[in-house]
Amino acid sequence: MNRAVGRTGGLAVGLVAVLLSGGHPVRPSAVLPACDSDNGGITLPAGFCAVVVADQVGAPRHVAVAPNGDLFVALEGRRGGSGGILALRDTSGDGRADVQQTFGSEGGTGIALGKGALYFGTASTVYRYALRAGSLAPLGPADVIVKDLPTGGHSAKNLALAPDGRTLFVNIGSATNSCQVADRSNESPGQDPCPELAYRAGVWRFDATKLEQTRLSGTRFATGIRNAVGLAFAPSGELYATQHGRDQLGQNWPKLFTLEQSAEKPSEEFFKLAEGDDYGWPQCYHDLEQGHLVLAPEYGGDGRKVAGCKDKKEPLVAFPAHWAPDGLAFYDGTQFPTRYRGGAFVAFHGSWNRAPLPQAGYRIAFVPFKDGKPVGTYETFADGFWHQNGAGPQHRPVGVAVGPDGSLYITDDAAGRIWRVMYKGGSGQ
Repeated sequence: MNRAVGRTGGLAVGLVAVLLSGGHPVRPSAVLPACDSDNGGITLPAGFCAVVVADQVGAPRHVAVAPNGDLFVALEGRRGGSGGILALRDTSGDGRADVQQTFGSEGGTGIALGKGALYFGTASTVYRYALRAGSLAPLGPADVIVKDLPTGGHSAKNLALAPDGRTLFVNIGSATNSCQVADRSNESPGQDPCPELAYRAGVWRFDATKLEQTRLSGTRFATGIRNAVGLAFAPSGELYATQHGRDQLGQNWPKLFTLEQSAEKPSEEFFKLAEGDDYGWPQCYHDLEQGHLVLAPEYGGDGRKVAGCKDKKEPLVAFPAHWAPDGLAFYDGTQFPTRYRGGAFVAFHGSWNRAPLPQAGYRIAFVPFKDGKPVGTYETFADGFWHQNGAGPQHRPVGVAVGPDGSLYITDDAAGRIWRVMYKGGSGQ
């Protein structure tokens, strides 16, 4: 299906994507479109503004941006919407999509764009669509790149395509919270060794050009990662990930942790992936207050013991508990001020389990980099997605991606909105 959609038709997406005669795509114009007067309901740093480029489009998860500015969005297939891929184009330059194309039907989170190929990750399968440059529609049915991946538990199969376009990295999240004998149960011990680590709770590497692979065809690249929904390559070519920390320290281990402590532990983590490294799950978790990994109670920990956790990889940056980092993108554009270049944007989906404290997260954070390494900690970049009093639409950020003109795109799977964030505040220094 390929149709034009008016601004009031529930779909409004944008970039400045114009096709020349003969169908050859060009890069977006340097002229940025006008922003919405209220930035689409979100708050941004001084000099930044946003336009709603799509609204009420189901449950958009991760997003990829083509060189001509077209958007390809993974749809999860819930909240009354369909799954598959939503492709979007702005032909007028007003920052709002007036053309859409949908294909596929399964819900998914992962999406990655390569030369002539679009990859899409559902709970069990990674598909590849052949795609001509400048086209919103694939050339034919999808090929199966990886099949029969484990489902259930943390089932999002998000993707990162290596810069050479030949290697694909896939997150395979854990089936359980902390690998207990009885999952999420009071004082149930952890399985030791945890059998999941052989086939889940890590990042796997596959050949991006080979069909009909299974998990056994790939290589476990990194392990001990409960759920790395944020997965992206930095401009340096190195692979980074975020981790969803474990839940229910207080609920499952009330003799060791109060519910208030459980709301603040463990950290959400950001780290660089290296082949063969172990990031600690389920035996270890990161304690933000202490600033290092500690032994989990399922494996004899008491909130202070370190034991074998010294051999696990510590995060580069730690975030507050239960914020749920779902999206990760490195800023390789030049539109934003210089301090943003090479840094990482992280989309936090927000918490469900910080009671009795207020739920939190629901924001885009920025991690500055210098000389290829994070400097300092993080800062909130975009906020106002979620309203604790329930007033107005509730938005939960999921995906982030940088467009060819340096704009930042943000998806929201709660209300189905997509924003384009631009910088218009000065010299860009």
